[in-house]
Amino acid sequence: MTHLSVEPLGELRDPVLITSFAGWNDAGEAATAAVRWLVRHLAARRAGGFDPEEFHVFTDTRPTVRLVNNQRRISWPAHDLYLVQDAARPHDLLLLVAREPELRWRTYCDHLLDLAGGVGITVVISLGAFLADTPHSRPVPVSGFATETGWWERLRDLGVSPSDYQGPTGIVGALHDFCRQAGVASVSLWASVPHYLPTTANPKAALALLRALDTLLGLGLDLGRLESAAAYFVRQVNEAASRDRRFAGYLRELERRTEGAAPEEPATPPEPLPSAEEVIRDLEDFLRGRSGEGAD
Repeated sequence: MTHLSVEPLGELRDPVLITSFAGWNDAGEAATAAVRWLVRHLAARRAGGFDPEEFHVFTDTRPTVRLVNNQRRISWPAHDLYLVQDAARPHDLLLLVAREPELRWRTYCDHLLDLAGGVGITVVISLGAFLADTPHSRPVPVSGFATETGWWERLRDLGVSPSDYQGPTGIVGALHDFCRQAGVASVSLWASVPHYLPTTANPKAALALLRALDTLLGLGLDLGRLESAAAYFVRQVNEAASRDRRFAGYLRELERRTEGAAPEEPATPPEPLPSAEEVIRDLEDFLRGRSGEGAD
C-alpha cells in the first residue's frame, strides 16, 4: 500500500529532489523557508503528497483549526510535493515541504526512493538547520556531506564545511542512509542558526542555504528580496542588542570567540553573562513585539 500520491509527471529533465522537514531538523525554520521560497518564486505546482495519517501521532504534532468564512477548518500536518519545470534552468525540480514524521520512517523513505527511481532523480538534496554558537551578525556557516565523490568535490569548492556529526539523527539522516543503500546520490546542506534565536524565523539562514543550492545546481536564482529580508532581520536583532546590555555583552563575547580573537582585558570586572535562557527570553520578547511591523 502506498501512502504517497503523485500525479503523472511525464518525462523530467535531469530531475533533482530537494527536501525539507519542519521540526528537529529545521532550526529557525530556515530549511522549510528556503524550499517554500523555491515553491513561490519558481512557479511550482503541487504534484502530490503524503497522507499524514500513517506517519504522525496527532497528540504530538497536532492539526490546527482556523476560521474560514466563519466555518472551522482543520489543517493537517503537510507533506506536499511540488514540481518545477523551466526550460531556462538545467534541472526539473521536485520540492518536498514536510513536517518530520514521528512514525514509520523506513516506510516514508521507501516511498521517496521509489518515487526517485520511477522518475529518474539524479540526486536527492536535503536542507536542514541546527542551533550553534554562531552570532547573527556574521556570515552563516554552511556544512554538509555528500554520498558521492563528485558531489562532495562540488561542496568543497563552495566552501561548505564537512560535517563530522555523530549522534541522534532525524528523518534527514534516515533518508540519506536509504539513498546510500539504494545507490542514489545524495547531498545534505545545513545552516548554523544562533542558539539564542531557536524559534525565531531566520531568513538569513534560509538565504545561505539557497545561495549554496543555487551555486551547486546552477539555478540562476534572483535572491534580491530575500537578501533584503535577511538584512532587515539582522537590523531587528541588532536593535534588540542595543537595548539590552546583557545581550550586547553576550553577543560581543560570542563574536570574539567565533573570530578566534582573545577577549580584550576589561577595565573593570564584568558582570556575569546572562544565561542562555535569559538571552533567549529577552530577545524573543522584543522580536515578538516587532512582529506586526513590515520590512523597510
